[in-house]
Amino acid sequence: MKFTIERNALLKTLGHVQSVVERRNTIPILSNVLIEASGGEVSLTATDLDLEIIEKAGANVSADGSTTVPAHTLFDIVRKLPDGAEVALALDAEGNRLSVDAGRSHFTLACLPKEDFPEMSGGDLPHRFTLAASELNRLIDKARFAISTEETRYYLNGIYLHVADGEDGTRLRAVATDGHRLALVEQDLPEGAAGMPGVIVPRKAVGEMGKLIDEYEGGVEVALSDTKMRFSFSDTVLTSKLIDGTFPDYNRVIPEGNDKTLEIDSSMFARAVDRVSTISSDKTRSIKLALGEDKVTLSVNSPDSGTATEDVAASYGADLFEIGFNSRYLMDILAQVEGDTVQVLLADPSAPTVLKDLVDEAALYVLMPMRV
Repeated sequence: MKFTIERNALLKTLGHVQSVVERRNTIPILSNVLIEASGGEVSLTATDLDLEIIEKAGANVSADGSTTVPAHTLFDIVRKLPDGAEVALALDAEGNRLSVDAGRSHFTLACLPKEDFPEMSGGDLPHRFTLAASELNRLIDKARFAISTEETRYYLNGIYLHVADGEDGTRLRAVATDGHRLALVEQDLPEGAAGMPGVIVPRKAVGEMGKLIDEYEGGVEVALSDTKMRFSFSDTVLTSKLIDGTFPDYNRVIPEGNDKTLEIDSSMFARAVDRVSTISSDKTRSIKLALGEDKVTLSVNSPDSGTATEDVAASYGADLFEIGFNSRYLMDILAQVEGDTVQVLLADPSAPTVLKDLVDEAALYVLMPMRV
């Protein structure tokens, strides 16, 4: 194997695939990236056995071939090479060493055989549809903050992507919850998605997908089965195992009878919550909201740090009302609001609260209160 490639093209592709590779691996081959060169392109593959990314880049290939080398080491080498450099990679006759040359810099890396590298991308994926990258990005971005990090409740460690019946007919819906807050985002059902099973896309796959499509503007082909999901676009293919579990019936925690309506400037509200919560304890991060006529008074009373209060103008005409929230959870939700105004629907101090973005009616958030 022998090819040359522009440093920036190799760095971009390596940057995408190497982030899948865990820093500590008990299986040596999983620390490596698979490099395959043929025709006028080079293909890089990395996997952690649950997730696989394959990405291609144009290259000047003078001898076809393949090998595997340590992913993070190669990425660090290429990252430190001069911008615009031509990088030459060549495998020795025995297949044990890969040389990396750029200008006066010369490196050799130990290789492991391609045959030892696990393949994940095979298997039948009967359900297929195409989503615009912007639509997929929206589903991911607006739901991912609510994914649970509690490993014991593994079935909450991802986004539940499924077909649901909404007020506007059948929709593609993404839901995430950690038991304290819930995010529900939906959009028109893509052609071909009607028969898909409900699947839980793992947190790591959600994060990698978000990074890959951040600057992409085309369509993303989605293919899935009950156990695996594949996203294909441009020169990249991401394949992920799905979480084998049952997502809870989230509709039970979305209240419908919340009769107290607060409408408030979302950015002003978020900044006030941030300021007042400065002195709340790191453990509880609690903040109290006192709703009065056309204003909300935010307050924190910390035995260790002191007290803080701030009034924020709002539209509210119901009874005087006090409720407590985790300030970080509240700010996470407010960060998803695109419009100037957030609508908050409340019932009582111990009942779940609903927050809506008046600009994006296809997104809904639920926040559990806390005692303060």
